[in-house]
Amino acid sequence: MTDLSTLSLDELKKLQKDVSKAIESYEERARKKALAEAEAVVRQHGFTIDQLFGKAPKATRAPVAPKYANPNDPSQTWSGRGRKPRWIIEELESGKTLEDLSI
Repeated sequence: MTDLSTLSLDELKKLQKDVSKAIESYEERARKKALAEAEAVVRQHGFTIDQLFGKAPKATRAPVAPKYANPNDPSQTWSGRGRKPRWIIEELESGKTLEDLSI
């Protein structure tokens, strides 16, 4: 075993990086091994992992209520998120403010 007190700072930092990589690699191998063993046990009972634990639900976003409406066509709305619609840009260029267009 190496006496760490004889190593330079650069050597210690390299050793630290190498140890971190080795730990990550070990944990990944252990995780894969545990999953394989769990899948084998589940298969012995005639199931799959998904059947027992289900798949993770997809995150869904709720629609955002509109904040702004086109005064010339109230069916055109904008929530204030994302790219500005053309009618918003045109109204802003004509001197109106977003506050003027708010619902």
